[in-house]
Amino acid sequence: MFPFRDHNPSRHTPYVTWAIMAINIVVFAMYSPLLADRVALAGFFDTWAMVPAEITAGTEYHTAITSMFLHGGLMHIAGNMLFLWIFGDNIEDAMGHIPFAIFYLLSGLGADAFHVMSDPNSLVPTVGASGAIAGVMGGYLLLYPNAKVDVALILVIFFRIFTLPAFIVLGIWMGLQIFGELASSATGGGIAYWAHIGGFIVGVIFTMPTWLKLGGMKFWQRAHYHPPHEPTFKTRTTTIPIVKRNRG
Repeated sequence: MFPFRDHNPSRHTPYVTWAIMAINIVVFAMYSPLLADRVALAGFFDTWAMVPAEITAGTEYHTAITSMFLHGGLMHIAGNMLFLWIFGDNIEDAMGHIPFAIFYLLSGLGADAFHVMSDPNSLVPTVGASGAIAGVMGGYLLLYPNAKVDVALILVIFFRIFTLPAFIVLGIWMGLQIFGELASSATGGGIAYWAHIGGFIVGVIFTMPTWLKLGGMKFWQRAHYHPPHEPTFKTRTTTIPIVKRNRG
């Protein structure tokens, strides 16, 4: 189950969102040959990934930024870029290009801070844009809680598309992060759930000035919690029928 687009058009071209996506993709392409060599990849991440214990010790601060543009595999970067593509353009549209770029970096740094505080002595390298993108999602929830988001549900040969309000989609996502953190605390795991949770919270906080500038509660009420622009398309729930094999 994953979202793949929203019904919330932008008024301006999201140059910063596109640039962030391009940087992530180019950087990943540059070191992707190392993915087949675990020793070489570990050496690369040792230099550029964020290690909480090093941040706690007061060293390698630059990795809090560089780690935001690294990913552990193709599915990792594909998922992150999909979420950034869906939600980033609208936040950039509301904030403006330069403020959005600053917001994105601050959300990522806030996510890093939450992750480090959750396990300050961890020696596990941390990579991914997930924390910063979680901040974008938090901002989206504040500004456009009732925007429509298309979600695909795939169960083996069953495929269905649902159109759901953003507060449900993002609420489910946040719930999964909290559940994942509770589960990983008991069993261990390789996902920085606290970075996701922290980034989301930081994103909501850093979007508050924009929300207030737009009118706060009045901004919500004017459009009944929907985006202020008319959607450029409509999506209805669709089902691809299951064809039974003839065993005759």
